[in-house]
Amino acid sequence: MELGLVGLGRMGGNMRERIRRAGHTVVGYAPDTPGADVHSLRDLVDALAAPRVVWLMVPAGAVTQSVVDELSGLLAPGDVIVDGGNSRWTDDAKHAEQLAELGIGFVDCGVSGGVWGLENGYALMYGGDDEHVAKVKPIFEALKPEGEFGSVHAGRVGAGHFAKMVHNGIEYAMMQAFAEGWELLEAADEVTDVREVFRSWQEGTVIRSWLLDLAVRALDQDEHLDQLRGYAADSGEGRWTVEAAIDNAVPLPAITASLFARFSSRQDDSPQMKMVAALRNQFGGHAVEGSE
Repeated sequence: MELGLVGLGRMGGNMRERIRRAGHTVVGYAPDTPGADVHSLRDLVDALAAPRVVWLMVPAGAVTQSVVDELSGLLAPGDVIVDGGNSRWTDDAKHAEQLAELGIGFVDCGVSGGVWGLENGYALMYGGDDEHVAKVKPIFEALKPEGEFGSVHAGRVGAGHFAKMVHNGIEYAMMQAFAEGWELLEAADEVTDVREVFRSWQEGTVIRSWLLDLAVRALDQDEHLDQLRGYAADSGEGRWTVEAAIDNAVPLPAITASLFARFSSRQDDSPQMKMVAALRNQFGGHAVEGSE
């Protein structure tokens, strides 16, 4: 099938390549990007045969809203917009309502996979009406990992981004646990090879995981993480997860504590946040700050 893809950054560019490898046609657009296939949203829409599917991989908030606004004036009834960025789930209902008045469908999709998604596939969580999801299904199949799992129609509009938000909240807590354990091992005089302790956990333990593998990879590159500053940013989903927990009266002590730990990293050079920063860089290519 044909797909218009808006946003060719770290995620979008690799997604375009993976979809093309699956045999689909992708018309990619991003402003001031040499690798773009067209030079405007109008050119992108004109290059696609109706009914069109346009997938957005752009920053959440005002940028996403501006692209939805512009596309709403270019697309036709029967077309579908997919928001695959990290938008807040509360924005999805507004976008769906805005587009429905014009006969345009809307699907929200949480995407996980980071810089490894091109080869390994992307975990997809999407929300929307069945008829709109069906129009995008071949692209979901192209992007997901091989095998039975990795893609889910999570529910109605907003469900995809809500599920991805909770996924990222869990990710915060898991990284924090690895980081705290690493700092304790580094502080103990009795343990003389922390990196190899972490490596030993990769087989036969209940905490073996991709995050553990990435932690070992980071330690292989910088055994004591001396090259990193103990600072870790938060991209928003952790805050939204805690806010949703408050709204639904659901206790989230581990996830909330992991979010607050990132706030504390901005006050001092935190050893734990060196590991969190290293993990974020390993799976998502997120920027890190070097030690002075």
